[in-house]
Order: sequence, then C-alpha cells, then structure tokens
Amino acid sequence: MTELEELVLTPDERAEGGRVGQVTFTMDWTGEDDPGQLAAFVADRVRAFGAEPTDVDTDAVRDAAEADPALRRGDLPVRQLDHLSEVLSRLGCTLMTHDNGTDTYEVLVALTGEREPAELAGLTHQGLPVRVWGSQPDVLLVSLNCPDCAEMLVWEVPTTETLADERCACGTALFDATGRPLPHVTLHD
Repeated sequence: MTELEELVLTPDERAEGGRVGQVTFTMDWTGEDDPGQLAAFVADRVRAFGAEPTDVDTDAVRDAAEADPALRRGDLPVRQLDHLSEVLSRLGCTLMTHDNGTDTYEVLVALTGEREPAELAGLTHQGLPVRVWGSQPDVLLVSLNCPDCAEMLVWEVPTTETLADERCACGTALFDATGRPLPHVTLHD
C-alpha cells in the first residue's frame, strides 16, 4: 500500500480493496459539468473520514466570480479549488491534484491532520505526481505557436531548468539566454 492510498482512502475502503481512482473527482479546466459537483465530492470525502464538513460550499465563490468583470474562462475552477483548499485545511484534510498531463483537474481529498504540505511531496499515482493544491508542480508545461511557421511547440520543462536559447525546427529563436520568451513569442495560457 502506498502512502497516497493511506492518505486518501479510509480504513474500510482499504480493507475492501478500494483504489485511488475511486476517490478522485475529475473536472475539466473550464469547470464542473453541473454546479455543486465539486463541493459535493469534497463534502462526501470529508464525511468518509468521519468529520462533518462545514463551509464546503462553492456557491458564494461562484456568485462572486460571475459578478467579476475580469473573470476569464477557466478562472472559476481555480477559485473554487483555492476556497476548498482553505476550508479543508481547517478540517485536518488537504486538497490534492493528480498531475496527469492533461487540461483536467483530478482532485483528491487526503486526511493529513497536522502534516505540513512539504511533508506530502513526492507522492505519485500511476507513475505521475500528486501534489498539494497550490504548490508548484515539478514540471511546467510550456506551449506556443512559432511566430514564423505556425508550428505548435510543447515542452515539459522541469522547474529546475529553462528553455534558454530554444529555437523552432524552422530556425526561429523563441527564448533568450535566460529562458524568457522573446518579444515576438506568445505563450499559450
């Protein structure tokens, strides 16, 4: 049994052969299919750990976001996850995400008690990292279209490295010597 399984599965779920994937909520980067699904999932996981969820609701977050003229597509799920992360920390739980390399959020709730987020580093599921929501990933996804040939380029860059002096296959310079995009290069959000 992995440390992640011990954190996200209850003793009964472990005894019954439960798997991490059975206690994961998957949400597209643009948000829930139906309002309230994320909060309901989080509340159910908190109840499974034997606590009564309080403030595990994202209606106020959604209402505030909808009234925000600066709201962009994809902002609401981040705000909801930020809110739920704070609520869970008061309940002895931690909101975590499985970095599966796609544009979806795979959300887990871990019973962590007094553990610090740094103590939860290095967890994996199916060979991919699982990290505390809000912590920096080990790898950044960088994508752009070459301004000259329009080729879409994508890199997975460890946070300890840069794309210094990177060029497109067509020869166009994309990044300077420090790894910053050159002025004519626009990164995808």
